[in-house]
Amino acid sequence: MTSNGDSNRDDKLDTTDRALITALQGDGRLGYAELGELVGLTSGGARRRVMRLQERGILQIVGVTDPLKLGYQQMAMLGIEVAGDVAETAAALGEIENVVYVVTGAGSFDILVEVIAEDSNALFDVITRQVRRVPGVARTETFTYYAIHTHRFGWGTR
Repeated sequence: MTSNGDSNRDDKLDTTDRALITALQGDGRLGYAELGELVGLTSGGARRRVMRLQERGILQIVGVTDPLKLGYQQMAMLGIEVAGDVAETAAALGEIENVVYVVTGAGSFDILVEVIAEDSNALFDVITRQVRRVPGVARTETFTYYAIHTHRFGWGTR
């Protein structure tokens, strides 16, 4: 599923694509020569494959950080009930600077939103003066974090 919720996947991944993805999930700093050697391609061939995966939106290479170790003293997951168009509300929530994760789903909440803030006052501000003022937000419930125990990105491919 893509980040915009489109479930029309283009799952034409071959074993080489899958091996490249798995290798990069293990170490996103691998060079094209190393990747090529792992999958039996030249460095140029590995580069082209990786670029194609990025262009298709299948692969994104980023540095993953722990906000709690970077000076953000507060993190929380917000459960949000929506009155109105869920997709429009989710898009508006995604525009808030301190919002780092937005998903729509089923269950008690229409949207789950992860937020980061410098301190308790900033978290209060984000929730009450930004999130709750988004059109469509009917109710929020806040689940504050004490620590991040598992943050996994190496699930491979199917």
